[in-house]
Amino acid sequence: MDTQKLKEVYDRLESLDDRLGHRLRRTAAARATTEQLEDRVKDLTAYTSELRELVRDLVLAFATKVAPR
Repeated sequence: MDTQKLKEVYDRLESLDDRLGHRLRRTAAARATTEQLEDRVKDLTAYTSELRELVRDLVLAFATKVAPR
C-alpha cells in the first residue's frame, strides 16, 4: 500500500468536500428555478466525476506495492 498516495487522495477528498459539498447539501430544490436546478446538476456532475477519479486513485494506492526505502 502506498501510504503517501493514500494521504494525497484523502487530502483531495477533503478539498472536494470543502469546494462542492456544501452546494450539494442545500435544500429547497422544490422551489428552485430552472437555472438553479441546472447549476445544481452541474455541481453534482463535477462532484461525481471528481469523486470517481478519487476512488480510482484510492484503489490504486491500496494496490500499489511501495519499493523499500
